[in-house]
Amino acid sequence: MKYLFPPPPVPSVPVLGRDEQFPLRRIFCVGRNYEAHARELGNEVNRETPFYFTKAATHYVPSGATVPYPPGTANYHHELELVVAIGKAGFQIPEAQALAHVFGYACGLDMTRRDLQATLREKKLPWDLAKDFENAAVVSALAPAAAIGHPARGKIELKVNGDIRQSSDLGLMIHPVPGLIAHLSRFYHLQPGDLIFTGTPEGVGPVIVGDRIEGMIEGVGEIELNINAEE
Repeated sequence: MKYLFPPPPVPSVPVLGRDEQFPLRRIFCVGRNYEAHARELGNEVNRETPFYFTKAATHYVPSGATVPYPPGTANYHHELELVVAIGKAGFQIPEAQALAHVFGYACGLDMTRRDLQATLREKKLPWDLAKDFENAAVVSALAPAAAIGHPARGKIELKVNGDIRQSSDLGLMIHPVPGLIAHLSRFYHLQPGDLIFTGTPEGVGPVIVGDRIEGMIEGVGEIELNINAEE
């Protein structure tokens, strides 16, 4: 097969303790999955049904990277999240069997153009410009579930320039991981390589040029990101 131009390489995430990389397929993100975060942005809490948005896998950035301040925003926010890596295909997965489809877990930063999100939300328009942009999906190395188990509780904390901004516990998720996998698999045939960002706790806020972001999730790992001048 001939291409008009060389196809881009497949983005992939390193795996802790292994030589193999985890090739990325799709990135799903869960919105408003911590009550305190939903309320801090003036949103109602929905405990019945989770909702989702997506990010392109090509917008993946590894932990430790330096990224430019993105164009089109004056209010660029951090959101630290537990990331679930799917390792086994499934459709309409029963909640009791959901964790069998998980390869592992990572720390993720769902970087957001918050001012654009607010404008789009007010107009009842999709969030793509606010969420799905270059360098907006930062992911740490994956910790295999075979090594760490399936974290349902544990500290999740983010610092900017050494100051704590977000500090919460995974146990405060409105929709825990098994329920998210079961629900999402009603609408998609989940495949190995899919990632699920599971939502962020309260304390989200802006970062500026020169800031250093450091995050950690107990039992999972750590993540770092540096913000550089706009390109």
